[in-house]
Amino acid sequence: MEAFIDMSTCLTGVIIFFARIVDVSVGTIRLLAIVSGRTFLAFLLGFIEISLWLVVIAKVLNEISQKPLLGVFFAFGFSAGSVVGIMIDKRIALGHVVLKVFTRCDGGEIAENIRKTGFLVTMFHGEGEFGPVTELYMVCKKRDLKRVVLLVKVLDPEAFYLTEPVLSVSKKLTNFFYPLSKIDKEHNLRVGNGINQILSPVTESVR
Repeated sequence: MEAFIDMSTCLTGVIIFFARIVDVSVGTIRLLAIVSGRTFLAFLLGFIEISLWLVVIAKVLNEISQKPLLGVFFAFGFSAGSVVGIMIDKRIALGHVVLKVFTRCDGGEIAENIRKTGFLVTMFHGEGEFGPVTELYMVCKKRDLKRVVLLVKVLDPEAFYLTEPVLSVSKKLTNFFYPLSKIDKEHNLRVGNGINQILSPVTESVR
């Protein structure tokens, strides 16, 4: 029992716990890098991940029969690493997403306002349960998604939207017919000045 909870075991367990957080978090980011086609980043993260894992698993397997508490630290580190990995993903937002917006309002006006932020938008006309709808189809960086959705919601609070992951995109993500440096900052949109407060950070992030 004394060997089970001695200070040395606890210290080793804490090291294993944090090492597992690091290697699982790195593994999560590595998978995101693979999906977004970042070959070198995936290679580098894979090397770091497996190196840490080998060191940790060797230590645990060598001592777990005498110090079973290390297995608990190992398991908790794995679980915590998954959570940390998700948090890091939301923070750095690697890659791109497809944003599809369905609206019963003036889709052309919404598309035009989104284009003024530098994004390319394609419109499709369709028929929904309650009449005609317009689908707006665009690709944006994951870190810009929240602001673009916020802009859409200001223009049409009832709009329905969904997102899809993107494996690869061409280089042309901004609308060069509306250069961001030439956007008229004093242009008043019909929905009021509230949108201008959203357009500014979006254009900064697209730059």
